[in-house]
Amino acid sequence: MPTVTFQVLEGIDKGRIFRDLAPPVTIGREEGNMLRLNDERVSRFHAKVQHDNGDIILTDLESTNGTRVNNNVVQIRRLRHGDRICVGRSLLLFGSNEEILARMHTLGVVSNPPSAGTIGGGSHMAQGPATIQAQSLASDLENELDFDLNVKDEVTITEDALLLGNRRLPALPRKLTPSQAARLAEIIDFLHRSLTCATDNIRANDEGTQISLNFADWQKILSVQMLLARYLRAIAEPDALDG
Repeated sequence: MPTVTFQVLEGIDKGRIFRDLAPPVTIGREEGNMLRLNDERVSRFHAKVQHDNGDIILTDLESTNGTRVNNNVVQIRRLRHGDRICVGRSLLLFGSNEEILARMHTLGVVSNPPSAGTIGGGSHMAQGPATIQAQSLASDLENELDFDLNVKDEVTITEDALLLGNRRLPALPRKLTPSQAARLAEIIDFLHRSLTCATDNIRANDEGTQISLNFADWQKILSVQMLLARYLRAIAEPDALDG
C-alpha cells in the first residue's frame, strides 16, 4: 500500500515532517490522529486522507474552520504531490521532495529525473530526518511579529537597528564569532540566491497587475520556505536535524 508524506511549512509545528504514513490518515489536534498538530484552530479530527482507486483523497471532516487546498476551500479533493493544504493556522506540503520532483519531471518542467534527497538546488537538509515526534512549543501565535513587509517602505540602517520605513526589524545577533558570522552569511546568501533563481521567470500580464510562476519555480519557493522552517526548528531544538 503506498504511503503519504506531509511537510509542515507554517504553524506551531513548522519544520516537522510526517513521513511514510499508511492511509487512512486522519489530521487533527487530538491524540489518535496519525498526523497530530499542535494547533488550536485545527479541529479534534479535522480531515482524512485515504486511497481510493489509485487516487489520494482528502476529505474535510466537518471541521470548524474548514480545509483549503492551494487556497481553495474544499470538502473533498484529490491530492497531487506539491499541493498545499491549509488547516487552522498550519500549512502542509503534500509529498516528499522526491515525489514532488517526480511530478515535476512528469509534467516536463524539469529536464532530469529526481534523485534521492534533492530539491531546488540539491540540498539534503530539505529532506531532513525521520518524523519528529510531537512536542508542545511554548510560543503563542497570538504574539507573532506585528509588522508587514511593504515594498513602498525603504530599508535603512542605523547604529543599533535595521528599519523598514519607521518600523524596527528583528535585530541580527551581535558578538558572533567569525565562524558563526560566516555560517549565518552563507545561509542567508544561499536562501537569497534560491529565491532569486525561483523568481527569475516571473511573468506579468499586460496591465502589470498580476504575475505568474511556472510549477517548477513555485516548488523552488516552497522548498526555501521549508528550509526556513527547518532552520527555525533546529535553532529551537538543536537536535532536530540530526540523523
